[in-house]
Amino acid sequence: MTNRFAVILAAGQGTRMKSKLYKVLHPVVGKPMVQHVADQLQQTGLDKLVTIVGFGAEQVREQLGASSDFVVQEEQLGTGHAVMQAEQLLQNKEGVTIVACGDTPLIRAETFQKLFEHHEQTGSKASILTALADNPAGYGRVVRNDAGEVEKIVEHKDASEEELTINEINTGTYCFDNKALFEALKSVSNDNAQGEYYLPDVIKILGDQGERISAYVAAEFNETIGINDRVALSEAEKIMKRRINETHMRNGVTIVDPDNTYIGPDVKIAADVYLHPGTVLKGDTSIAAGSEIGPHTEIKDCEVGEATTIRFSVAADSRIGNRVNIGPYAHIRPASNVGNDTKIGNFVELKKTTLGNNSKVSHLSYVGDANVGERVNVGCGTITVNYDGKNKFLTTIEDDSFIGCNSNLIAPVTVGKGAYVAAGSTITNDVPDEALSIARSKQSNKEGYAKKFKK
Repeated sequence: MTNRFAVILAAGQGTRMKSKLYKVLHPVVGKPMVQHVADQLQQTGLDKLVTIVGFGAEQVREQLGASSDFVVQEEQLGTGHAVMQAEQLLQNKEGVTIVACGDTPLIRAETFQKLFEHHEQTGSKASILTALADNPAGYGRVVRNDAGEVEKIVEHKDASEEELTINEINTGTYCFDNKALFEALKSVSNDNAQGEYYLPDVIKILGDQGERISAYVAAEFNETIGINDRVALSEAEKIMKRRINETHMRNGVTIVDPDNTYIGPDVKIAADVYLHPGTVLKGDTSIAAGSEIGPHTEIKDCEVGEATTIRFSVAADSRIGNRVNIGPYAHIRPASNVGNDTKIGNFVELKKTTLGNNSKVSHLSYVGDANVGERVNVGCGTITVNYDGKNKFLTTIEDDSFIGCNSNLIAPVTVGKGAYVAAGSTITNDVPDEALSIARSKQSNKEGYAKKFKK
């Protein structure tokens, strides 16, 4: 197979975003725009990805990591000048190169793949990704000859009345014979009003040399839009959210209200999952079959097992087992491992806790830095007191134990197997297996005191 390369143009500051955040790092459904572009390109089987960075370079490097090589464009002198920066990495390589913009997060891997295939099958030196626009005003028009090949790209302001009727527009994404690209770039001039080197000039140079220039039409115009301001960012969010939700629904997921359900691009959901309105699923989250999520629940970077219900709650960076009942208003904080057939009730917070199978923390409790065994009942208002102001300590509650309501377990401490902790106790020492531990002051009744107090 022909070698495949890609160059992402990500050096522009994006002043119209009016933000301190580098333009291509603005998220769409929770993932930075440039990461969307890189992820989709990588699915085409690239031999090398090069990202052209400028302002905010380090942030982009951190985001894309080892998946890309990076070249810094010190001065922003146009798209042609940006691609020239990749010369040292690509110029002598045999193969085909896609040049894409870091602010086009909606282009799918399938579209990049078809652009590669179209370019290779037609034997073109350059292929343009185009789209059919209902309202092409402001876009460069793609003028084809009688053979269907691209004759030229004409900017809106330079187009004749006849050319203005063309609705096939240039999206700014191109595919080139790699060697031809860098050879033609040497002939690109900056003799224009902006004093910049424009990548589309390569199309004209190759055309004037008699080389074949073709175009591949994207399936949807919306897929090719670039993000230049917050309005366009919001529109991209809507488009991608709808695309993701429709894919899950066609795969057997029930989404009661797609307009008010937010699912990240890397989330995996099995068939027969039921999502209520207000559900937000982020990051590397997976939901197994038969589970019911929401309403108004946020889950990030979690593995959720089968037939589990999570309502009005928040969970992050944790593993949640099968047939678990969580909520309403529970908070599962990072590094928790919730076993099968468990219950975490209203206003319960777990943090860095393992909760064994068939155990219950039904209401109004904080369980942090704890190992809780199987078949344990943690009573209402229980707190694992894990922090002394400097360090965190572990609480261990072994299998079949019962923790009475309003108990404080002062870590480090262990409650043994089958032990009971009396309600209202503050436990500072280990509780042996099968023991009953009572740690509270003896009740004292002052007869008649209430009547005296009222007087």
